[in-house]
Amino acid sequence: MRRPSQTSRETMTQKLTYIIRIWYSSRPEVVGVGEAALFKGLSAEDAPDYEQKLQFWCDNINQFVSFDRGEIALSDVVDYSSVRFGFETALSDLQNGGAARPFNTSDDWSIPINGLVWMGTKQFMIDEARKKLEQGFRCLKFKIGGIDFAEEIDILRAVRQNFSPEDLEIRLDANGGFTPENALERLAILSEFQIHSLEQPIKPRQWSQMAHICKNSPVPIALDEELIGMTSNADKARMLDAIAPQYIILKPSLCGGFSQADSWIVEAEKRGIGWWATSALESDIGLNAIARWISLKPTSMPQGLGTGQLYTNNIPSRLTLRGSHLECNPPNRTF
Repeated sequence: MRRPSQTSRETMTQKLTYIIRIWYSSRPEVVGVGEAALFKGLSAEDAPDYEQKLQFWCDNINQFVSFDRGEIALSDVVDYSSVRFGFETALSDLQNGGAARPFNTSDDWSIPINGLVWMGTKQFMIDEARKKLEQGFRCLKFKIGGIDFAEEIDILRAVRQNFSPEDLEIRLDANGGFTPENALERLAILSEFQIHSLEQPIKPRQWSQMAHICKNSPVPIALDEELIGMTSNADKARMLDAIAPQYIILKPSLCGGFSQADSWIVEAEKRGIGWWATSALESDIGLNAIARWISLKPTSMPQGLGTGQLYTNNIPSRLTLRGSHLECNPPNRTF
């Protein structure tokens, strides 16, 4: 990473990524590329045998892929979320001619995204917010919950003194940094700054406490880590009914790949729950795939897709950040 990235859980300096390449034996020159974006410490499949399982699925890919009327289907046996994400991306890339164009054959798209302000000192976060605003962002997401709460309030106060809710939408992400005991008190204080939403106020798998927070919070609550590891529609429905959040945040590499992310959207929309997507610190391979998946959705909300610039050794791509929009350059194979 260009600089250490701090959340309420940890400070990251690098992220492990596996690149998957898939090709037809009859046309080895056409290669589909995907990213198995394992997120250590957060992914449900973070286990010592991850590489062995990934290698097994790669070695036996013909057993797990089927073709029907030109469509490619991936067996449910491949149940690791980040691996599904990588295979779905690589197979779609392959199906589109190996041109790094998963899920969409059109290059005409532009997606609004939020600017991301990582945790740091008070001055660092204020400076980062100022830079993002100068770049043209009108929706900023602040990582909170890892430094002194009073300092975080000072930061938000400084931002709001210069930018009204009409000029700037503020999203917050606590990454489970609050507790069931202090969450509502803190949310009441935060509500003074007209916050759009706050992601994952407390750690996941505390359904009754989270439901209480969602029901009584003056700030809309978005679930993020709560979605990780849930694969059956019945489990998704049960969790959404029990907690009743205002929003869910979809990270395809963490919530079961694109197919599972689609089912999350179906279940959320049945209940009037809003959603948007965000990356899980993927390289531009995964970021490109998520952006194209979103480009096919009927949504105009700012998405959380601006993380590719975090890395010093990111893979070159056709993605371009123009102001507050993520766009695609003309075709130019880079992988």
